[in-house]
Amino acid sequence: MPPNNELQSATILNSSVEPVVVEPPIKSVYKPRLIWINIISISIFHFIAVYSFFFELYKLQAISIFYGYIVGQIGGFGVTGGCHRLWAHRSYKAKWPLRVILLICYSIAGQNTVYDWVRDHRVHHKFSETDADPHNSNRGFFFAHVGWLMQRKHPEVLRKGAQVDMSDILADPLVTFHTRHFTLLKMIFCFILPTAIPVLCWGEDLWHAILGMMFVRYVMGLNFTWLVNSAAHIYGNKPYDKRINPAQNLSVSLVAMGEGWHNYHHVFPWDYKAAELGNYRANFTTFFIDMFAKIGWAYDLKTASPSLVESMIVKHGDGSHPTQEHPYPD
Repeated sequence: MPPNNELQSATILNSSVEPVVVEPPIKSVYKPRLIWINIISISIFHFIAVYSFFFELYKLQAISIFYGYIVGQIGGFGVTGGCHRLWAHRSYKAKWPLRVILLICYSIAGQNTVYDWVRDHRVHHKFSETDADPHNSNRGFFFAHVGWLMQRKHPEVLRKGAQVDMSDILADPLVTFHTRHFTLLKMIFCFILPTAIPVLCWGEDLWHAILGMMFVRYVMGLNFTWLVNSAAHIYGNKPYDKRINPAQNLSVSLVAMGEGWHNYHHVFPWDYKAAELGNYRANFTTFFIDMFAKIGWAYDLKTASPSLVESMIVKHGDGSHPTQEHPYPD
């Protein structure tokens, strides 16, 4: 990709990295309270999705499978480029047409409200791998992946979450509209339209469209997002900061549109690329943001300066950076 400084709207930041919050384990008698409606619904969706993937998906027309992939990518961009990099981290700014597009894309993904997603993510970054982390990976892969959605939040998550500054989200009229009509928008864009389009446009069988789009496509999208919280916090190298759990995970980046470069992201969470190099092949989100930046819909893109990145590699990296000896030319 072209150097970041070719994007005229990019801001190269050379400030110091905020210290990682490391709190001692909190000894408590907290006992998880299960949310049975979530356990049952998540289990049913996964059972039907797995069954359909192995025994029904091959019955779909080839164009429907390709269409499902495209819909999944569009929904993924709503999560990664919208909720994550724009609203949660404010790593760039977006004009209202792009924000509308991102909200529609996010509706396709069918996750929580923007407010809930952003609040949980900000708490996750500030108190990563502590009792205040909604999906604390120290509690195991399953908990970090999906188990945290199957039980009531730890009291520390609730306490810290109530202290997070969400004024920017509350002040966004488009997000407010989306939240007010969240259920309707989710039903239309996540389930009804993705299922109806292949049936109406090229005669796909309704039952196969339901299984393929409403279950397989949706469940795969959820798990690709969840892998960032689980696999990318457990497996991989740590070239930027070996003191934290988040790691560089290529596999996660490939399925989660560039969100797997997690060691970098947790060190520089305000970098719009969520990665050092922004390689488009394993970071589709950066590609889309850059394309919108070219037409002026995305602007004030923030990115870490080479000298700041180099200093973290030298001071705290695990030695696995591919250009550790001379990361940056003079």
